[in-house]
Amino acid sequence: MNSSNLDYIPILMQVIFAAGFVALTIGISHFVGPRRKSVTKDANFECGIEQHGNARIPFSVKYFLVAILFVLFDVEVIFMYPWAVNFREMGMDGLVKMSIFMGLLLLGFYYVIKKGALEWE
Repeated sequence: MNSSNLDYIPILMQVIFAAGFVALTIGISHFVGPRRKSVTKDANFECGIEQHGNARIPFSVKYFLVAILFVLFDVEVIFMYPWAVNFREMGMDGLVKMSIFMGLLLLGFYYVIKKGALEWE
């Protein structure tokens, strides 16, 4: 083995340890845990609200669109934190690149607004 392959041994050990810990924990809880079944225990329970009706109620596509757009624009903000921390070191080059990034982000936001994706009926 050369030295580059030896660099991956700690990562491999961590993956094996994590997978083994998960398997061991699930196995122990399966064999040691109590097994009591009842109608009340097997009933669905969500946030303290009793279940009634069918759970397969159709949602509007607008709901999913707004959720996806939120995630999209929220993740974009994550890229601004490293830039803000390293603002002085990046200089004018970093400012130009972030201006291009923000311009494209605002262009996408303008497109979403013009298409009416955020209008809720």
